[in-house]
Amino acid sequence: MDYLTTARHDPHQTLDVMVVGEALIDVVTTSHGRVEHPGGSPANVAYGLGRLGVATGLLTAIAPDARGIAIENHLHSAGVVLLPGSKSLTRTASATATLAPDGSARYDFDISWDLAPTAPAYFPKILHTGSIATFLSPGASAVKALLEQAHRHCMITYDPNIRPALLGSHAEAKAIFEDLVALTDVVKLSDEDAQWLYPGNSLDETAAHILGLGTRLTVITKGAEGSQFTSAAANIRIPAVKTTVADTIGAGDSYMSALILGFLTRGTEGFAPAVLEQLGHLAAAAAAITVQRPGANPPTLEELNAAAETSSPWSEMSVGDVPKVQAAG
Repeated sequence: MDYLTTARHDPHQTLDVMVVGEALIDVVTTSHGRVEHPGGSPANVAYGLGRLGVATGLLTAIAPDARGIAIENHLHSAGVVLLPGSKSLTRTASATATLAPDGSARYDFDISWDLAPTAPAYFPKILHTGSIATFLSPGASAVKALLEQAHRHCMITYDPNIRPALLGSHAEAKAIFEDLVALTDVVKLSDEDAQWLYPGNSLDETAAHILGLGTRLTVITKGAEGSQFTSAAANIRIPAVKTTVADTIGAGDSYMSALILGFLTRGTEGFAPAVLEQLGHLAAAAAAITVQRPGANPPTLEELNAAAETSSPWSEMSVGDVPKVQAAG
């Protein structure tokens, strides 16, 4: 079944993935001026999943203003369903990203986050959340309540995507993070997130600690140094795909989208060490495609499969080992 077509033409289609979290406008400032892109980590993950052919819905909080309409149109262009209750604000949030010469971004936020209590009509195969939505009151409590309802019924993936400027004290943020980890199956975080949450710990120590909180898999991304997967049965290093960087906006979110697609397509075998290695290479390819072009512009399924057919990005992994992904279903 082509889930991308289904999601576009049948809004009542049962969704495979529900993403919960903020959608906002990224105002990107460079030496050449300012450009606006729809963004927000959870919205980027939802959009990336839609581009990969996954039936996806986003529960968020935007306003019925020009920026909110731009976000909604952007999501719809990838077949993502904006879930009921998402148009609840009076002003759509924004984040101003100032780019450094190496393409990295520094963010300043204008955001409020609130989410009405939600009782899903059904549970998807995977629920993903993260970022500002899991820390910023009052909406963060509604997100936690939703995870408490869902975690016994579906896979939960979580990316804290730490934004220190929007958090309270370190102790408060760490407590919120650790409470949520206990409700998850997969936690994906950057090395910067890991170092902020657990200063002084090695990445291996942090990964083991997060596993001890109750999740099944910890994934730590390290930019050009690749990523590492840690589970009870595996400790795997995945090299990054070498590429020319336009900017890093949305790279981690594209990685997350491809990882979620992998769990959908590989099902119950998705946590086997050999499968985790394959999915890590596929997620790295998705991130590499995204950083080659400005803004949060993730790959289509066709682009990701084309990357999987090229031998050079896969380091020691042969082309035959790289999974060619079909549309989920």
